[in-house]
Amino acid sequence: MAASRAATPAPRAQPARKDAAPAAESGPLQLGELSELLGYQFKRTQLRIFEDFIRCVASLQLTPAQFSVLVLLEKNPGRNQTEIASTLGILRPNFVSMLDGLESRELCERIRSPHDRRSHQVMLTDKGRSILARAKRLVAAKHEARLNALLGDADRAALLRILDKLSAF
Repeated sequence: MAASRAATPAPRAQPARKDAAPAAESGPLQLGELSELLGYQFKRTQLRIFEDFIRCVASLQLTPAQFSVLVLLEKNPGRNQTEIASTLGILRPNFVSMLDGLESRELCERIRSPHDRRSHQVMLTDKGRSILARAKRLVAAKHEARLNALLGDADRAALLRILDKLSAF
């Protein structure tokens, strides 16, 4: 006995829904309440500032986080890696990986602490000092100069005060 197969009907066009959204318009997307949220605006601003920073020091191949580490090492020689990571808000596994990269470029070195064998002090090398000096010059001449030109002295000072207040939040 042969099984009969029902023919599958061709799909029918669906009628347009009355509640369907209108066709997308060209132009920038509307941000809605995002444009009023401080966290969203800070994140967008951070991304733009980091992009500019990275372009500024591209020849030195430094990220903003690496630059921050080198600055802290310069100002706090011999401090342990946990203190540096904690001050910058970098998770320990990420910080160890970052230090590995900086060490492989001979910009810093870890030395076992004479007081606590489980701890490592982190020191800037001569090459690290040289790269940091170059980075500081580039950042001041290009990156910070662009931000200062955009903000002006008064707004820059006010923004730094506000950011300092918010960082204690």
